[in-house]
Amino acid sequence: MSVKKSFEEINEKIKKGTVVVVTAEEVIDIAKEKGIKEATKYVDVVTTATFGPMCSSGAFLNFGHADPPIRMAEIQLNNVTAYAGLAAVDAYIGATEPSKDKGIEYGGAHVICDLIDGKKVHLKAKSPGTDCYPRKEIDTYITKDSINEAYLFNPRNCYQNYNAAINTSNRILYTYMGVLQPNMGNINYSTSGELSPLLNDPYLRTIGIGTKIFLAGTIGYVSWQGTQFLNGVPRSEIGIPFSPAATLAVIGDLKQMNTEFIKPAVFEKYGTSLYVGIGIPIPVLDEDMMINLAVENKDIFTNIIDYSVPHRSRPSLGKVSYAELRSGTVTLEGRKIPTAPLSSLSKARQIAALLKDWVQNNKFTLQEPIKPFDKVERLNTLEEIHERS
Repeated sequence: MSVKKSFEEINEKIKKGTVVVVTAEEVIDIAKEKGIKEATKYVDVVTTATFGPMCSSGAFLNFGHADPPIRMAEIQLNNVTAYAGLAAVDAYIGATEPSKDKGIEYGGAHVICDLIDGKKVHLKAKSPGTDCYPRKEIDTYITKDSINEAYLFNPRNCYQNYNAAINTSNRILYTYMGVLQPNMGNINYSTSGELSPLLNDPYLRTIGIGTKIFLAGTIGYVSWQGTQFLNGVPRSEIGIPFSPAATLAVIGDLKQMNTEFIKPAVFEKYGTSLYVGIGIPIPVLDEDMMINLAVENKDIFTNIIDYSVPHRSRPSLGKVSYAELRSGTVTLEGRKIPTAPLSSLSKARQIAALLKDWVQNNKFTLQEPIKPFDKVERLNTLEEIHERS
């Protein structure tokens, strides 16, 4: 007889203090030791996590009204431009926006983290002036406590797999995947692999709109499917995509966040980004879910993509497992090439462990999606995709 559990049953166990929670790394050994069926009976929740650069991030801010009031049309925060085409004192600051005077060395990501840390941020705004908003300029300082609202809203986070990057040209490339040395001098990648949220629930059975998550040190939510959400990509037999697939749009209260789990970053000669910590607890609903949760780095593959090719359809030089990437070298065309992660596995482990503690101690219950994403197509080959298109 197959094992079946529900969100409600697992939440009841959380409230009673009888829930069994493990991280996505810990569940691998449990599944091997007990077998899939017994592991499914034993484990109720598996915590997953990632901590890496997520450029498609930013924050909505509401500054509150000055006296006399102003309809802000041009906004600078620590000399970083924020988008002002909203209401009178609303703005959105993007993580990758560079400073007017410091360039990429200080950008929107830094402003966001300065606000989280409680630092004063210099606000300058201009307006053409109107009858109802007569003020034309304002020059002041704000903190997260002095403004009405501050919440992170990231349109594309938490990629379900991502390409590894290499450079076959004879010059150094400065990219969002880091510095790529010429003549296949290195391979960079960015994932927490077997700990990564969307690789542990590849068919998004438990993750959708409304899913409660760990976001930058506080509770957040999945607000929509992320931009560039791709369905119908080639997948392994257990559903792992071989290339970038699903993404998440996420939201959370910036005022409650902690810069231990969200940090600005500067990519040399490329730009500013934001490292975001995300953790998602996945309920063990049945044996199929346990099979997915027990995935290992050796079973997760990605493509090695040549970033020296200037067009969108960059060629793949082959597939590689995350076990190989994590080993520190990959053999390609008879050469051993050093590998390096852009994401932090140690920080992802810290998030998964913290989220595990929250669930065990009834500080975090599970939220079943209020609306699932479109069903992920179980296609395994390019031929299958072409046949369906």
